[in-house]
Amino acid sequence: MSLLVMCIGNREGGDDAIGPYIADRLKSTNIDVIDCGTTPENYTGVVKKRKPEHLVIVDAIDMGLTPGSVRIVPKENIGTMHVSTHGIPLSVLITYLERFVEKVSLLGIQPKTMSGELTDTVKKSGEKLIEIIKKEKVTEIKELTIM
Repeated sequence: MSLLVMCIGNREGGDDAIGPYIADRLKSTNIDVIDCGTTPENYTGVVKKRKPEHLVIVDAIDMGLTPGSVRIVPKENIGTMHVSTHGIPLSVLITYLERFVEKVSLLGIQPKTMSGELTDTVKKSGEKLIEIIKKEKVTEIKELTIM
């Protein structure tokens, strides 16, 4: 299955930098990756051109979990989450991209802080997530459930 990873985040925003951090690390692999910064909507044309079967979106999301926790965030739960620094809601972006991509998975990483430097806790989770992505085992990540 062809895979494209879309990493979102602000390099100057503490744990919000986890997306760009993962993008940097994946660029040296055979994984197709885009570092979207804080404007993922600007990369919809790239996604449509590359035509992946599975699009994985990685972002720091406040899910109310322990810092560094990683979950698949179902599209219907995005409205209840605080998603970092984007111009449009990720739910709108995902709904649009689903017209062109067979499967879209949003992977949220729980931040500890959204200012200063990327924390070691979140960086370690990012490293584990990189290995999961390289093995194409994303669908095995636990899904976020809202109580």
